[in-house]
Amino acid sequence: MTMIELPGELTETPPRAIADPTTALLSDVLAQVRLSGALFLRGEYTSPWAFDSPGCCALIDLLSPGAERLIVFHRVMAGEAWVTAGGHHVDLVAGDLAILPSAHRHLVGSPDMVEPVQIAELLPSSPWNDVPILRHGGDGALTNMVCGYFRCDELLFNSFLRSLPPVIRVRPEGTVATLIEAGLSFALEDAERRGPSAGVARVPELLLVEALRLYSSSAPRSTGWLAATSDPVVGRALRLLHDDPARDWTLDELARAAATSRSVLGERFKTLLDQSPINYLAEWRMQLAANLLRTTPLKLAAIAEQSGYGSEAAFSRAFHRHVGMSPAQWRQASPGGGR
Repeated sequence: MTMIELPGELTETPPRAIADPTTALLSDVLAQVRLSGALFLRGEYTSPWAFDSPGCCALIDLLSPGAERLIVFHRVMAGEAWVTAGGHHVDLVAGDLAILPSAHRHLVGSPDMVEPVQIAELLPSSPWNDVPILRHGGDGALTNMVCGYFRCDELLFNSFLRSLPPVIRVRPEGTVATLIEAGLSFALEDAERRGPSAGVARVPELLLVEALRLYSSSAPRSTGWLAATSDPVVGRALRLLHDDPARDWTLDELARAAATSRSVLGERFKTLLDQSPINYLAEWRMQLAANLLRTTPLKLAAIAEQSGYGSEAAFSRAFHRHVGMSPAQWRQASPGGGR
């Protein structure tokens, strides 16, 4: 099956004013989300209707063989719908987005319930040379949807995405709604005009990042990464770690710099993130190192230094411990490794 990918004219992310430290940390984390393609489907559903979409591995086999990971979104253009995944349920009206960060198996349907069909039954025959249209349902109200499947690199230790529910609802307003609407319209029009393209666009990446920023501004913050960024103790420590991940931090030094005690810092990290500050630092270093291995031709010694390890051997041992293979093996196995 051919991926409908978007052109690469938009290569720079527009500059953003960093309004607060939480936004700065979120920008840092979202910068590690690197999309390598996007597949869009249109849906024209008439009530009653429902479909069942498989989980990530089966969905990759169905829509994007060879992808490491998919991030799924559904946008209601007109009408209404609901999405359920992993025990979480969201109701959508026109303009809303549902995002499934880990591409969990999910059901999508109209307010009046009906037995779902498998999404594979609705897909037209491949190969596709334009945006496929899925049609399904009875003789009731019409719901128009756009479904996006973002092909991305494996996110080894992305604490923000890992902490998100299986499905989240985003309700864009104001300038963000305008940006998302314009970006999605451009992406669809270009895919329909050009068909398959070897280029990789930034438009899907911008759509996803803006939607996640919007969600983060209104999400519940009792525990998890967003709550940690807002915590006066843990938030300070996170900013220190992200500002200088290569520094040889100790728990005592980090606690002093964050103006707290090591016991309080450790307890707050455990409560909010279910790990220690030093473990968090190690995971963040691994994410940064993995991206350097994938996207640069830097030698292992240079990556080790930038990742905060005193030697290539120490870095290799740490990487193998966290990832299960050596940096060289991981780079070789990664699509475009070291490009």
